[in-house]
Amino acid sequence: MQVSVETTQGLGRRVTITVPNADIEKAVNSELINVSKKVRIDGFRKGKVPMNIVKQRYGTSVLQDVLGDIMQRNFVSAIIEQKINPAGAPKYQPEQFKTGEDFTYTVEFEVYPEIELKGLENIKVEKPIVAVKDEDVDTMLETLRKQQATWQEIKEEVAADSRVTIDFKGTIDGEVFEGGNANDFVLVMGEGRMIPGFEDGIIGHQEGEEFTIDVNFPADYHAENLKGKAANFAITLKKVEQRVLPELTEEFIKQFGVPDGSMESLRAEVRKNMERELKTAVRNRIKTQVLDGLVKENEIEVPVAVVDSEINVLRRQAAQRFGGNEKQALELPREIFEEQAKHRVIVGLLLGEVINKNSLTADDVRVKSLIEEMASAYEDPTEVIEYYSKNKELMDSVRNLALEEQAIEILLEKAEVTDKETQFQELMNQAQMR
Repeated sequence: MQVSVETTQGLGRRVTITVPNADIEKAVNSELINVSKKVRIDGFRKGKVPMNIVKQRYGTSVLQDVLGDIMQRNFVSAIIEQKINPAGAPKYQPEQFKTGEDFTYTVEFEVYPEIELKGLENIKVEKPIVAVKDEDVDTMLETLRKQQATWQEIKEEVAADSRVTIDFKGTIDGEVFEGGNANDFVLVMGEGRMIPGFEDGIIGHQEGEEFTIDVNFPADYHAENLKGKAANFAITLKKVEQRVLPELTEEFIKQFGVPDGSMESLRAEVRKNMERELKTAVRNRIKTQVLDGLVKENEIEVPVAVVDSEINVLRRQAAQRFGGNEKQALELPREIFEEQAKHRVIVGLLLGEVINKNSLTADDVRVKSLIEEMASAYEDPTEVIEYYSKNKELMDSVRNLALEEQAIEILLEKAEVTDKETQFQELMNQAQMR
């Protein structure tokens, strides 16, 4: 077997392999003998069919099977011998087979980049120093009340925290546009669901009023045909409501799993949950900075095939969130996910190099701790821990998480880390934005 390897472009490789005719003939004859022992042909006993008849009937299909097997086996042998690490599925391109001659074929594929980690000391991390304060608990209690609030219709002007029911009709240069109309549209003011200026134009109006507002679609608006366009909306205000917050009664408190219904117990439970969320947010904030710094200091090429695979993962995840199926997932535009997919692949390759270079394996104590931490958010932690322990896929995901944390810690040892005083809500807002 003769093997040659060439670089096509970037991470692209082409392997050309020539297989001696003698090897092919030997493999074909061997397979024909196997076939002759199994086939049944009228007029002959099983295993007694003459070889020339077997060859006449099955020779072509046997040859195709043998060539397919030889191409795959020899390619695997070649990349092992050449110490090549392919990424994605290879594309086989056989030349026309000619009886009695050597057989040549090429295989095109991508390889993973060779990575030499550098600039780790240039990674800068601001470690959030933050605690859950009494006023943070107060704010969370107010949020819980808002989540359980009811709405009461009022005959007053729209305020910044009102809920309104409206009909609206949007036009651009006098022409209606897709998605610009709605009837009985319910809008909670202050949630930022609409484009800038839309809610502001409603504040101060009263039920029954008809009016128009002028707004501009943002330059980065998701719909290409609306980016930066000036629009006019004709609005009919049909209802104005104000939020009615529930009192912090014993009955209300018990809804949140606080058996004694006391304010003291509720505050303690809320604080415990906030501190658990805070721990996760701090860890994720540090991790994000470390990985962003690692990527910035280590620019690498990534195999297109691996990015494509990651795009399909993101497509499926997006479709699942919105109730779509596999076919709909794969129809989602590639551009939506390409940047995120590429970043994830780069991070994965760089972290993989950290793990390999430091011969890391998942620490069992850390794995156990991570499972217990996740289980603590549930009513019956013991049941959750047992469920994890019996599910190989879940256990593998936790081991990967532990391994990732260990790699992050190694990078942190080399990074420039400074403490930064931070407020609870500021950190949580940052976490939601990512």
